[in-house]
Amino acid sequence: MRPMTPSSPSFGAGASGGKEARPGQAGQAPEKKFFSRRKACRFCTDKVVGISYKDVPMLRNFLTERGKIMPRRISGNCALHQRALTTAIKRARNIAMVAFTEER
Repeated sequence: MRPMTPSSPSFGAGASGGKEARPGQAGQAPEKKFFSRRKACRFCTDKVVGISYKDVPMLRNFLTERGKIMPRRISGNCALHQRALTTAIKRARNIAMVAFTEER
């Protein structure tokens, strides 16, 4: 079989001969993107002073089933509280209050 080159008649051409309409081009309305409201930091809204490694039920809310720490974009925490939360989870793991991984 011959390799496709830019001079080949079927190179880059679709079913309509290369004149396919793309969203956002002239003559078409742009697609509406999904917009979701930004989550507010739970600790900022409750005005929590400190995050303790001893508060295991609260820490478990920010862990996945596999024991991973949830990222900011999913949990909605601000950067300051996400760093404090990560430190608290790691401290709780070190003294075996929270498991490192899932239980099998």
